[in-house]
Order: sequence, then C-alpha cells, then structure tokens
Amino acid sequence: MKNETNWKKAARVIILIIALLFFLFPVVWMFLTSFKTEAEYFSYPPVFIPHHFGIENYLNALAMPPDGRGGLQGLRDSIIIASGSTFVSVVTGALAAYSIARYKVGGDNFSFWILSTRMFPPVATALPLFLLFKTVKLLDTHLALIIANTIFALPFVIWLLKGFFEELPAELEEAALIDGCTPLGAFTHVALPLVTPGLVATALFAFVFAWNEFMFALLFTRRNVRTLTIIVPSLVGGHEILWGEIAAIGTIAVIPGIILALVLQRYLIRGLTMGAVKG
Repeated sequence: MKNETNWKKAARVIILIIALLFFLFPVVWMFLTSFKTEAEYFSYPPVFIPHHFGIENYLNALAMPPDGRGGLQGLRDSIIIASGSTFVSVVTGALAAYSIARYKVGGDNFSFWILSTRMFPPVATALPLFLLFKTVKLLDTHLALIIANTIFALPFVIWLLKGFFEELPAELEEAALIDGCTPLGAFTHVALPLVTPGLVATALFAFVFAWNEFMFALLFTRRNVRTLTIIVPSLVGGHEILWGEIAAIGTIAVIPGIILALVLQRYLIRGLTMGAVKG
C-alpha cells in the first residue's frame, strides 16, 4: 500500500514537471532568442542556446527609430498606465466592496449586476470612448488609457474584494465603532489591514490586466503614448521581422509581473485562498 502511494506521488511529480516544461518552453525560447544574432535565429536546424549572449537586441529595442525612445518609452508608458489603473481600481473598488459587504448598498443583486458589466465586450465601448476622449482632448494621453482600463477592471476588483470583506467578522468593526471610531476609521484602521493579502492579490490581477491590454492602447494612442503591447507589433514590417528585438521586448514585458509575484508572494498565496468561497 505504501509503495502504491509512493508511485502515485512520483507519477504526479513527473506529470507536473512535464507540464511545467511544456508551458515554460515558449518563454525560455523567447528569452534565449533575445540574445541570439540574426544568423542564429534564422539558422536551420534551429539554434537553441546562443553561442554568444549579446545585448544588442535589447539596446536596439530600447532605442528604436524614429524617435530614439522605442521600448524605453513603451516600458515607461506601460508602468504609468498599469500602476495608475491599478491604484484607482483598488482604492475605488475597496470602498465600493466594503459598502456592499457591510451595508448592503444596492440590495442583494447589486454586486452581481456590477460583475455582469465585466462581461460586456470591450470592443463595443471602443467607439463611444474614442469619441468621448476626442471631445475632451484626452486621446494619446496616459489618462485616457487609465480611465479605459479602470472601467473594465473595477467590476472584477469589487467582486473579489467583496468576498474578502465578507470573510471578516463584523464584530471587529463594531468594537471599533464603540471605541469611538467613525465608519471610515473602522474601514481604514481595522478592515483594510486585515484584508491586505486580498488587496495584494486583487491589485496584482488588475495590474496584469492593464499591463497586457492591447485594443484600447491601439485605438487611443498615437505617438506621445506607446505601450509595450503596441511596440511589439510595430516590429513586424512588410519586408522584415525583427525577431531579436521582439524577443527582447517580450522578455522586458514579462519581467515586472514576475518581480511583483515574487515580491508579493507571501501576501498573494494567502489572498488567493481567502474570500473566494463563502459557505
């Protein structure tokens, strides 16, 4: 019986390793390609590991013509837009989720109605938002993309944080109110610190959504604002595809998400296991 259990564990580990290698292979290939020369990534049979790890592709990608900013501008704009959208979504969503969880604002079905707006296809709002931003002269600005991303991230943020707040015993805030706290004080000094793991997990999801967004960035930007998701397609030309620069930009694009996940993993694991199911 014990040998059978060990075999099951070994089989499970082997399956997980194979699955991990399968799903990580494209990422590893992209990372290695970012260091290859043009002769290496066009060679046949393919060269998996480059003979010389050069950084020419990164230098070319970060300072591309015509403006000489290229990927560096894209990295800056992506960070500004994703961080701004995440901040606005989490702050606004935390207030809305707390009011729904504790004070039943809007009734029992209000939170589901908020989530249903997340199911609305973003492409259906592209033209109205484009005309609105054009009227108020917000096209090709960071604020336009922050607003657009927040519109679609906010329902998801509210729904997640509502579950986290519902997991907290209401007696904690009631005790704070008895001690002289205002409702806002009980929210900021009692409820928020206790749902920090949930806030971190939700913020990470909102950041990834905004970081990877393509359609709004394509429609609402021109030259002053160019995210990384827009720069990558621009490297595909009619006569040439800059595979080395594409791999370099792709590698740069995945780094912030990995760093955030590693830095916040202590909160992330706790956040993903609380508040999701309320029985």
